[in-house]
Order: sequence, then structure tokens, then C-alpha cells
Amino acid sequence: MNYFKTGLLLAAMTALFGAVGFLIGGEAGMLIALAVAAVMNLFAYWNSDKMVLSMYGAREVDAQTAPEFYGMVQHLAQRAGLPMPKVYVIDNDQPNAFATGRNPENAAVAATTGLLHRLSREEIAGVMAHELAHVKNRDTLIMTVTATLAGAIGMLANFAMFFGGGSRDAEGNRSGLGIIGSLAVMILAPIAAMLVQMAISRSREYDADKAGAEISGNPQALASALQRISGSVEQVPNAQAEGNPATAHMFIINPLHGGAMDSLFSTHPSTENRVAALMQLAGGMSGARSYQQPAYAASSPMPVRPAVSGSGSVPSSGGRRRISPWGGRR
Repeated sequence: MNYFKTGLLLAAMTALFGAVGFLIGGEAGMLIALAVAAVMNLFAYWNSDKMVLSMYGAREVDAQTAPEFYGMVQHLAQRAGLPMPKVYVIDNDQPNAFATGRNPENAAVAATTGLLHRLSREEIAGVMAHELAHVKNRDTLIMTVTATLAGAIGMLANFAMFFGGGSRDAEGNRSGLGIIGSLAVMILAPIAAMLVQMAISRSREYDADKAGAEISGNPQALASALQRISGSVEQVPNAQAEGNPATAHMFIINPLHGGAMDSLFSTHPSTENRVAALMQLAGGMSGARSYQQPAYAASSPMPVRPAVSGSGSVPSSGGRRRISPWGGRR
């Protein structure tokens, strides 16, 4: 049902885009608007993942630089039947994570250092399973398309004021919206687009929670992670996300302050509703095989290449050093 709903909402978004173009320039305006949408979505299809990862300063890690975290994602991807995605770490103290990429074969998952330092291994596994569920369900592509269309609708709405709305008839008289109509389009069209985008985002989060819990086999750990992340978001700001609010829907919890309400203007369902759904799911998964940390990650610490280049040497193992969940010394 959620996939059907998502399809309808995407169709509504496309129809809204064409309607705004028609109101501005008639049939020609509608065709131009749809052509612009196609070009923007094509560009986003190939480049959105690189743009978002660059925007947040994400750095790629592997089995040498982050053995535990990389191994965890690898193990979960195998459980989900997915190709191994690229794995990134974002130096940000707010615990959060997101997935991006046009398809499962070209996917990436990213987690903040705040998530990897503040949550338990089981909670981190639940979060990354949620992000892999987005990849498996191809939500990353759906949300890229909706974000692109929403931005394009806002751009078209601004054009309404410049072109005055409507078109000229055969006698050369301007017909259509006029100033009042143009103002209405400029204000209402972006709001309508935002509401459709948020409705799609909320429906995809519930599905990713369910699929993520099935991948990790531990709904309680994911529920606990959602609660801890939600509480931390109110305490720890994310300046990068605040400067790029259009990317808020990508994260497992809205990274913007005051963004956790389950309201008409929220990109995410309320944490309470998501936790309740997960706990209900947990009741029917008592026999499920939960995530187990790979054996090598629980063994004695392996040498880890420093994240920041310096002398190029690895500190000696003398003395006790705590290993972060993603493999770096702290």
C-alpha cells in the first residue's frame, strides 16, 4: 500500500510541476517545465550522491581504516542480499546517518562520528540496517526525484512574478493569472510541493524501520537508537544540516532543531510513533536471528591507520586505548 501511495504522490508532484508551468506559460510553459524537470532529475540521478557527500565533508572508510564499522555494514549488507555499498564517516558530533545513491549497485551509507561514539554496537547495527533498507527499497532515488521536483517547483513559482502568469491570446491580450494569481502560485505551489515531499518521506521511513528491523533482527535496538538520536538532536546542533535544510529528509532522524514533531510540516514521523511500531513488530520476531558482531571485530584491537595524515605512523599499542565502534582510537 505504501508503494502505491508513494507512486500517487510522485504523480501528484509531477502534475503540480506541469500545472505551474501551464499557469505561467500555457501549453508551451507546461512542456518547458516538464523538460526542465527531466533534465534536473537526470542530473540528480547521476550526481546527487556525490553532491550530498561532499556537502557534509564525508570521508570514505574501508576495512583498514574502520574495520569494525565497515565489517558491520558488510555483514548487514549480506543479510539484506545487497551489494556492498561505499561506507562514509562524517565528522559531526550529532548522532545521525543517511543513505544515498541511484540504485543498490551504486549506493553509499554514511554515519556521523557522533553516532559511532554515542550508541552501542547493536544500536548502530539497527541504524545502518535502516539505511540499507532505504537502499534496498530504492528510496534514495525516490527522495532524490521528489527533492529535485520540489526545488524546481519553487523555482518555477518565482518565475511567475517575472512573467506575470498566463499567456497571450491570438489578439495579443494577456490572459491567465495576473498579479494576484501569480502571487498565489508563488506562495502556494512551493508549499504544496513541500507537503507532497514530506508525505513521501514519512511513508518511506516507516517502511525502512520495518525492513531495517528485519535485516538486523533486533527491532528493540533500532527503537532504542531512534530515541537516543532524537534526544541528542535537540542538544547537539548540526550546522551543515541547518545550512542545507533540503537534505533533512535523508537522515534517519530530522537533524534540524525542532524537527521531530509528527505534523504536516515534518519530514519524519514522530519518534514515539516509530518506536511504538517497532515494539509491536518485535512481538512477532521473537525467533528472529539478531545481528551478531563479526568475530574479528570482537578480538584484540587491530592496527588502524590514522584518519588524519601526519607522520604516517600508527601509535604503539602500549597502554590501554579504547577503540571506537568504527575502528578509530580515542
